[in-house]
Amino acid sequence: MQGARKRAGQGVLALLGLLLALALPAVATEEFHVPVEYYKLPNGLRVVLSQDHTAPTVCVGVYYRIGFRIEPKDRTGFAHLFEHMMFQGSKNLGKMEFIKLIQTNGGILNGSTRFDFTNYFEVVPSNKLETILWAEADRMSGLAVTEDNLKNQQGVVGNEVKVNVLNRPYGGFPWIDLPMAANTNWYNAHNFYGDLSDIESAKLDEVKQFFDTYYAPNNAVLVIVGDFENADAKKLVEKYFAGIKSAKVPPQPDLSEPRQEKEKIVVKKDPLAPRPAIAIGYQMPERNSPEYYAMGLLEQILIEGDDSLLRQELVQKRGLTDSIEGGINMLGNMFNYNGPMLLAADVTYDPTTKPETVIEAIDTVMEPLRTKPVDQKTLDRARVKLRSSLYDTMGEFGGFGLMDLLASFALFDDNPARVNDLVSQFNKVTPELAQKTAHDYLRSTNRTIIELQPAPKDAAAPAKNQ
Repeated sequence: MQGARKRAGQGVLALLGLLLALALPAVATEEFHVPVEYYKLPNGLRVVLSQDHTAPTVCVGVYYRIGFRIEPKDRTGFAHLFEHMMFQGSKNLGKMEFIKLIQTNGGILNGSTRFDFTNYFEVVPSNKLETILWAEADRMSGLAVTEDNLKNQQGVVGNEVKVNVLNRPYGGFPWIDLPMAANTNWYNAHNFYGDLSDIESAKLDEVKQFFDTYYAPNNAVLVIVGDFENADAKKLVEKYFAGIKSAKVPPQPDLSEPRQEKEKIVVKKDPLAPRPAIAIGYQMPERNSPEYYAMGLLEQILIEGDDSLLRQELVQKRGLTDSIEGGINMLGNMFNYNGPMLLAADVTYDPTTKPETVIEAIDTVMEPLRTKPVDQKTLDRARVKLRSSLYDTMGEFGGFGLMDLLASFALFDDNPARVNDLVSQFNKVTPELAQKTAHDYLRSTNRTIIELQPAPKDAAAPAKNQ
């Protein structure tokens, strides 16, 4: 899962201007506009262009609509495994030469597997745009899917699972554990990072079929953000991608989850953990609904920043922990997923503290939100924090943040210009809607709790459900 949590650097947007925009009234803030041109090639490839001449760089992203959720059953971690395969060579580039090509041209690159897509991106000097488009088209049209490459990457991914999950304190907590405990539909509830037995048993013909099915232009979006001219970029996209054949992509499976009506509590033993921990996850409203935007503001109120209610209660007032982690979508943000999701928070705490004490403190924060409207001042502050976070996301990592939003909205909504409507949607949230959303979704019967307990290595891992 290369780069899933690696974010650094500054983007091509003028961050100073964005910060100044935060001080303006809401009506002025809404005028912030991202240029977006969106079209499709005859083979089905979605293309999004967004010019920004702030810096002489371009960010190129190719997103394929295949993520953890819909990987083959009995092949957990398959989508992640295939992400690695995409760096093993193609028709005109040998093993690892794609990476060398980017780096020798002064660029950076990465890829990651998420719930609903696998992405690959590069940030390079703008005069190297054609080089990057040629290289991405080369592996889209002819990846080197060989037995040697498969065996090699099975070993790499297997070691990654051991290092990142099996042999690390809190390895799968809570980003793997919580979705598995909270959801009932296999697509949302399986171990997406991969069981070693499933990874090791993947066969070459399965990998080839996976590539032919999901790594097709009609299952992808190409996004270019930065210093270029649209007319020039369109000619290059036509030149390198138009000739790639489309594929028959199966329909998305049913990802729906039943309404949760009973609190779930799961106990996990972790022999490597030095301190106990608690993770709590509430099922989210439907994406793009009014309640979805209200939950985005409730996240800001509850979790984000030193003024957040959970931090004030658990850290400042009670001293139960030193930090609160969490948010909507632990492997991204509230915009780049398309299926059931959790608003989650997790804390570590001292062994002398009972888990019930931590949960009671959390409930002390949640219940007032559920029983009375959020005051206007608190809601306005949440909007400012959210706008700041959104604009910071757009500007991060050489344009990656904006590119990620555009790609997600193109894949999931067929409308990347949604990026320009986000602030206005959050501005529609009233104190009454915030309370209604909290009442309906921040109830104890809509949540899952994982109690992680340090334990001897030979201890079993019993689970209790309530």
